[in-house]
Amino acid sequence: MTLLSRIFKSPGAAAPAVRAEPPVQAPAAVAAAPGNVLAGAGWPGEMGWGGQSRVQSLPRVSATAAQKHATVFSCCNVIAGDLSKIPLKVYQRRPDGREVRLRDHPAAWLMNNESAPGVPSVVARFALAYTFALRGNAFAYAPRDGGGELELVETLNPDAVAVLRNGRERFYDFEDGGGVQRRAPARTMVHLRYMALDGWSGRSPLEVAAESIGVALAGQEAAARNASGTVVKAYVSMEDQYESDEDYLRNQRRVRSALNNPDANGIPILGMNDKINRLDLSAADQELLASRRFDREQIASVYRVPPTKLQILEFGVKANAEQAAIDYLTDCLLHWGKQLEDQYALSLLTEQERRSGIFFRHDFDTLLRPTTKERYEAWAKAVGGPFLTPNEARRKEGYDDAPDGDRIYPPPNMTRDSNEKESRDA
Repeated sequence: MTLLSRIFKSPGAAAPAVRAEPPVQAPAAVAAAPGNVLAGAGWPGEMGWGGQSRVQSLPRVSATAAQKHATVFSCCNVIAGDLSKIPLKVYQRRPDGREVRLRDHPAAWLMNNESAPGVPSVVARFALAYTFALRGNAFAYAPRDGGGELELVETLNPDAVAVLRNGRERFYDFEDGGGVQRRAPARTMVHLRYMALDGWSGRSPLEVAAESIGVALAGQEAAARNASGTVVKAYVSMEDQYESDEDYLRNQRRVRSALNNPDANGIPILGMNDKINRLDLSAADQELLASRRFDREQIASVYRVPPTKLQILEFGVKANAEQAAIDYLTDCLLHWGKQLEDQYALSLLTEQERRSGIFFRHDFDTLLRPTTKERYEAWAKAVGGPFLTPNEARRKEGYDDAPDGDRIYPPPNMTRDSNEKESRDA
C-alpha cells in the first residue's frame, strides 16, 4: 500500500492481501559484510569492494582481480583439474563393514557422465571445484522428479545467485539454464561453502589472507608497469617562466603526455630548470618484493598446494617425485576432496540414503597409477599370496575371465593336499 493510499483510503477499504510466500531476507552475514565475496554480494566484490588490507594503499582483493595472478590461477586450476578428472564413485557401507560400489545410482551417472543436458560431468565438476577454491562459494541446481530421483546437476553463475533466509531455512534466487527465474529451497541446491563460520556463509581463502594477496598483486602491478614500457609515476617541478596560464597548462599537458604515452618512449622535453622526480618502486624495493616470493610460496601455502605442482622446482627433484605426489594427495587433495564429497552427499543424497550408509568417494588411485611392471608384480603377489582370485585381477586389468579362475590359488609350498600326503605315507 502506498503512502497516498494510506492517507486517503476510505473507511470501508479492504485490508491488503496477506503475503502467501514465506518472508525471506538476506542473511545477516552477507548483509553486514560489505566486500564479502559471498553469494548475493558477488558484484560489489568484483567492482573493487573485495577484501581490504589494513594498509589502505594496497589493492583490494576480489576473485576476478586475484585470478589474474598466475599463481592463484595455477592453484585453483590444479585443485579443480585433479579433482574433476578422477572418478567420483558412489559407495554403500554395509552393516558388516564392507563397502559396495553402487553403479546404478542416479548421482553416479550425473557426476561422472552427463550432469545436465549437453554438459559433460567433468565440465560441471571442474567449474564447481574451481569456483569453490577461488570464491569459497559454489552453486548448482539439483532438482528431483516426482519419484524423488535426481534429474540433473546444473552449475550456476555465483554472481547471479542470492541466498535468502527464513529462520533456519535457506532459499536461493537464480536463473537456471533454461532462462527461468527460480526461488528454490536448500534441498534442491548444491551449495559448496569453504570456511563457513556460521555453517552457511562461505569465505574465500583469498579474502581471509587479503593482506598477503594484496602485497602480491601490488608487486605484480609494479612489475607490469615497468614491463609495459611506460614511465612510472613521477612529479614534475616546472619553473614559472610562461607568459600566460594557457602556455603553462599547454606545457604541462605536453610533459604529462610524454610520461604516459607509450609511443613517446618516456622522453619529455623540459626547460632548463624543470625537474622530474620518480615516485615508483625503486630497484631495491622491487627486489625486496621478489625476495619475499609472495606471488608463489605464500599463495601456494594458502591453497595447501606443494610448490613442485606449480613448477617451482627449487623444493624438489625427480628423485623424490613419487613422495611429492603422495604428499600432494594427503596434504592438499584430501583436504579439498573430503569437503566436496561431504557437501555433495548432503545435497545429492536423501537423508534416508545417507542413513543407509551411501556416500561419495574420489578414486585417488588413478592419480598414483603404477607402471605396468609394478602392477603385474603386485597382482602376482596378490593372486599367489593368496587373497585374490586370478579372475579378480584379470577384471582389474580389463581382461575376460579365465576358466577355473574364480578359485583361490595357494602356492604349493604353503599348503598340500592331505589325501596326496596320506597316499604317499601308505
